[in-house]
Amino acid sequence: MNKKPVTYRDSGVDIKAGYEAVKLMQQHVKSTFRKEVLTDIGGFGGLFSLDVERFKKPVLVSGTDGVGTKLKIAFMMDKHDTVGIDCVAMCVNDIICSGAEPLFFLDYIACGRLLPEKAALIVEGVARGCREAGCSLIGGETAEMPGFYPDGEYDIAGFAVGVVDRDRIIDGSSIRPGDIVIGLPSSGLHSNGFSMVRKIFFGMAKISTGDYIPELGCTLGEELLKPTRIYAGTVLELIENFEIKGIAHITGGGFFENLPRVLPKGRDIIVRRSSWEVPPVFHLIQKTGDVDEREMFSTFNMGIGLVLITSPYEGDKLVSLLKTKGEKACIIGEVVDGNGEVKVI
Repeated sequence: MNKKPVTYRDSGVDIKAGYEAVKLMQQHVKSTFRKEVLTDIGGFGGLFSLDVERFKKPVLVSGTDGVGTKLKIAFMMDKHDTVGIDCVAMCVNDIICSGAEPLFFLDYIACGRLLPEKAALIVEGVARGCREAGCSLIGGETAEMPGFYPDGEYDIAGFAVGVVDRDRIIDGSSIRPGDIVIGLPSSGLHSNGFSMVRKIFFGMAKISTGDYIPELGCTLGEELLKPTRIYAGTVLELIENFEIKGIAHITGGGFFENLPRVLPKGRDIIVRRSSWEVPPVFHLIQKTGDVDEREMFSTFNMGIGLVLITSPYEGDKLVSLLKTKGEKACIIGEVVDGNGEVKVI
């Protein structure tokens, strides 16, 4: 029997598309390089030379995350240039909670069929996120997995590494009753709670991504795809000028899960719900899905993407400085004696 030789492409993997994707990504990747980067893309590992002279006792801080089902919105809208920002933000916002400066980032994109232009758009977003965070995109992987992901769909995850001096690690251990809780605003939903969001808007209310929502001032899809804010630059400046005792990234689990992670034993946080204006998208979710308020604070950031804890002597000065920079920060609560709980009142 005469059989046609089987190629890798016959099984659904196009190696040439992979080469083309790398070419399209190169300009975006190189735009993120700090002086410490020693390698170009395409090697087996990314090399980064740590400037140990800047730190007495350097400690590396790492974090990894993805974008979750927010990607479904990108698929529905066929818009792929912002989810990379989300991926970077979810990782670097975690490591800055220890006071770490983000150094470098690596991404992993898996898809059913690799389209070079789409992959380049995703990485363009990753590069934008890295530039905003001040870190370098020094490596990554694009995996074509036919039969595993539907055509047109993909997943993205990332890994960030930062550095902090051991004596300057922020771990919450110095938090005391009377300390002030400061909230930095989010850009919207960020990258959490999208399984609930999709159930409410698309499953229950039958709203489409292209529908204009007057209270949002944009289409539903535009609101849902707003990229996660990156707080690295703001936080790094603050820790140079103020005593920041604790930092919490408000992600999945909302206030009730994330704030206790920075509290020492015997401390509670009281959050005053009226101290900031909750963005309209959260009201829309709550009203459309008839969601209990505690469930909202357990799932979403409710307009506060990052929380800082400092002494009462520095709270007002810190907020004033942020306002001069156009940051709508506000004091949202205080630390009290307790059992490691968060109370929203």
